Amino acid sequence: MAHTAVVCGPDQSVSSLSMGDSPQTGSTIANTGNDLAPKARSMEAVGVASEQVYCPVASVLEFLQDRFSDGRGGDLQALSVSPLCMEFAPGSVKVVWTYIGNGRKKQPQPSILSQHFAGLSNSPNSTSPSGFSSEESVISSFYSDFGISLDDYSRLQQAVYWDGPDRSITNVSMSTSPAHTTFIIENLKESYQTGEELFVTVHSKNFDGKSKSYGGDFFQAKLFWSKTKASVFGEVVDLHNGSYSVRFLLPWAGEAQVAVRLIHSSEAVQVLKHHRDTDSDRVYFNGYYEGPGPNKTRLSETVMCNVKWDKNGLEHMGTENCCCDYKDPHTKEIWRCQRPKSLPCSALVYHSMGGYRNRLTDREKELMKQTNKDINGDKSIIKIFQSHGNETADVAEKCHPGLHTPVPAGFYLNDVWTSFVCSTRHFTTQATTECLKDKHIYMMGDSTMRQWFEFFVKVVPTLKQINLHVQYQSGPLLAVDLENKIDLHWRAHGIPLRCRKSYVANLHYISNEIDDLAGGPHTVIMFNLGPHFTTYPLDYYTYRVLTIRKAVLALLHRAPDTTVIIKTVNTGYKDIFGSDWYSLQLDRILRWAFQDVDVYILDVWQMTACHYSKENIHPGPVIIKNEIDILLSFICPK
Repeated sequence: MAHTAVVCGPDQSVSSLSMGDSPQTGSTIANTGNDLAPKARSMEAVGVASEQVYCPVASVLEFLQDRFSDGRGGDLQALSVSPLCMEFAPGSVKVVWTYIGNGRKKQPQPSILSQHFAGLSNSPNSTSPSGFSSEESVISSFYSDFGISLDDYSRLQQAVYWDGPDRSITNVSMSTSPAHTTFIIENLKESYQTGEELFVTVHSKNFDGKSKSYGGDFFQAKLFWSKTKASVFGEVVDLHNGSYSVRFLLPWAGEAQVAVRLIHSSEAVQVLKHHRDTDSDRVYFNGYYEGPGPNKTRLSETVMCNVKWDKNGLEHMGTENCCCDYKDPHTKEIWRCQRPKSLPCSALVYHSMGGYRNRLTDREKELMKQTNKDINGDKSIIKIFQSHGNETADVAEKCHPGLHTPVPAGFYLNDVWTSFVCSTRHFTTQATTECLKDKHIYMMGDSTMRQWFEFFVKVVPTLKQINLHVQYQSGPLLAVDLENKIDLHWRAHGIPLRCRKSYVANLHYISNEIDDLAGGPHTVIMFNLGPHFTTYPLDYYTYRVLTIRKAVLALLHRAPDTTVIIKTVNTGYKDIFGSDWYSLQLDRILRWAFQDVDVYILDVWQMTACHYSKENIHPGPVIIKNEIDILLSFICPK
């Protein structure tokens, strides 16, 4: 295969280079193959970036498109940007793309910026970004407080990019059929050793049994063996041509089989994406107003409330004088409620979940029916023998903030999770109490974080919950252990929150809570953010996450010995109001935002996706116990 090189100079201009030439100092080099056939083909580029210069992905892709276009509408599309292995220079990145031929229409770089960001930028003349250049002014003016650069934003775009159909879907039969789609094990051997890898290829087909030529299907895969309660998460890579590669690590000695599920077809993902971007008020909330009436009576009104965020269906409550807006002075977020008829805006007392609106068309409902279906494939029993030269289960690195989460992040064997992130251990009741001793522990998030609070209250006999006479679903909750000087707090992450009727005054934003904590060596802060945000635009969630990031950075600046732990999103929901695909997108944003911050990331996505128990947004006791073991290993590393 012949090669050329793509050079990004210190001025971030992109040009070609013969292999015998030398680039300028600080340039970025990308080795590219130009043996391109007029059909879908996966390619890779390797870039070496200096500390001073980062070659924008969009610039490289634009050059590659011009360089390798076949003249018939071919296209190069970015798939991912990820760190390279150690054999390349430090700071290297890998840009993976797919060349699309046969007249496929070129698609623009994805953007999650909305009209809202433009409207909030410092420039009074800002408008919604229509391209990469206009985004630069929006980001520089709006994101400057968060320390987010255009390159940072470009990496976020790559993180949430998802392929989709390259044609109009006129019939449900054109979508991916779980009954016709199959998987095969590549180069299956008679036996393997622990530490080896197994590769599987999934071939998507439609309901007519025809192979698909584009990507975007959402698959989940695992390697498992029921008798030993063993399982490990499989990494699925979209090849953007109707096929998908799955990589498994073989971590235990014994036997195993492959299982692949179609969570959503690429066509169903487009339904999810469309309703997230245009129909966010399909989940709505109630605001309860109360105040004095005539003759010592009490007046009360219930109205509809939601996030104030431009477009995306959230403007349906009206404009101008329609509503009461509640702007948080610190986060600048606005909660909007319809104006009550007889009470002032200051009379808002309670909040609750309102309801759901299912606005799916009949065709969209049909596409969503093919959800969470097992895929037929090779059911061969894989035999794995212990390798004494490659002990995959031994992770010697001590747990510390900032660790990368690999895929897989660990595996189950006999219902016990072994982590590949760092050296974790399994805690008895006595060890749990000892670890929490002399600690102020603050938990903030949703009901899955509350499960951790409930675990500790149940397991630690000296930890007693205090009745604060609040709505349990939203908190705040408090438990104390006077003997061991432990105080344990949990509260919900603030609105939007799907909960029973709760005092608005008790619903605090996570960033405000963190700003009010001094921190220190005896303080542990943990939070999560996900399921209650699945129906909202990505830019809204990104803004919320970045406000928390800013608060965490300030906390670690004033008290660097504070322990901060982030619980990722877990699997569970599969519908239009809370699909795993929505959650995966939010998970990628959360990881992107904190990838350079000294915090612990506790990955529960893989732990919930590969376990044998029936999926539930609230994982069962076995999973929770394993999550707690990792959590305590972070708090008390050995």
